[in-house]
Order: sequence, then structure tokens, then C-alpha cells
Amino acid sequence: MDRRLKLHEVLCETLESRNVYYQPPNGLVMKYPAIVYKREEIKNTYADGGVYRKDTGYMATVIDKNPDSEIVQRMSELPFCRYVRHYAADNLNHDVFIIYY
Repeated sequence: MDRRLKLHEVLCETLESRNVYYQPPNGLVMKYPAIVYKREEIKNTYADGGVYRKDTGYMATVIDKNPDSEIVQRMSELPFCRYVRHYAADNLNHDVFIIYY
């Protein structure tokens, strides 16, 4: 299975819902709480003149009406995941993470 699809399943398990969206199109009506994620970066490790390893980082945003959402705590416990920031928009709380998978 593709690594991104595996990450998608991990995020669904973390959210305890299927409201996980990869690069959703504009105008998509989402159900909350939700996680929206997109590819953010690829870090290459070089050896012997070539790429030895690729690590793909994804920006994952937990969106919830609850400012004290337990989903944020569960996300922060995932391996290779770091918290970036919080902001509020449209009466929803957004907590942003970078996760390598």
C-alpha cells in the first residue's frame, strides 16, 4: 500500500472518524472535527552520490469547534509528528502539525 494511504489510515484512527481529507478542493463541505493534510516537503538523504532515503513531510491540520480537543493530544503522540501552531478562523480551531511518514 502507498505510504500516503497508510498515513491516511493512521490519521483516521487518530481522529476516530473518516473525516480526513487530503488536499481537498475548494468548496468541499467538510464535517467536523476533521483533519486536512497535504504534502509539505521531501527531505532527501544522500549517500554514494545518490539519494539514499526520502522522507516526506505532511502538514496536517486538526480542525475542531472544541478549543480543548483531545484529537490534538492524540496527534502530538504520533511518531515523527511535531506541533507547529494554533489559530482560529470561522469559529473553528485549527492546530497545525508536521508529520513525517
